[in-house]
Amino acid sequence: MEEKKQPKFETVMMIDDSSIDLYITSRLIRKNNFGQEVLQFSTAREALQYLQENQKNIEKLPKVIFVDIYMPLMSGFEFMEEYDKLSATLKNYCKAYIISSSVDDKEVILARKNKNVVAFQEKPITLKFLEEISKDCA
Repeated sequence: MEEKKQPKFETVMMIDDSSIDLYITSRLIRKNNFGQEVLQFSTAREALQYLQENQKNIEKLPKVIFVDIYMPLMSGFEFMEEYDKLSATLKNYCKAYIISSSVDDKEVILARKNKNVVAFQEKPITLKFLEEISKDCA
């Protein structure tokens, strides 16, 4: 009998207004044992509320957060501004990655300047990108 591999991370969060991207990426994450639980949010406000409510409870926090840039009401960069106001414990535990369907040099520079953003990644999220994150967090 084949032994089931443990997922690399307990919880991963995805924030994207595209239900197709949420579905495909969450399947990739689960299928490749990157994350056991995938928290999916279609708005940045809902995701921010979840983080605010759970910032003192590490067990409920995602280790990895994927944030889309282009979303209605609150963009990925606006989310990161609010994220910066959260507890130091949360920011030290969670690792945020900005994702986008378009690569604009200004956005890449903005992402690199943000101390809470680990990296900028063009969509779609790939297995190679997940493997790089796994190595970086090992």
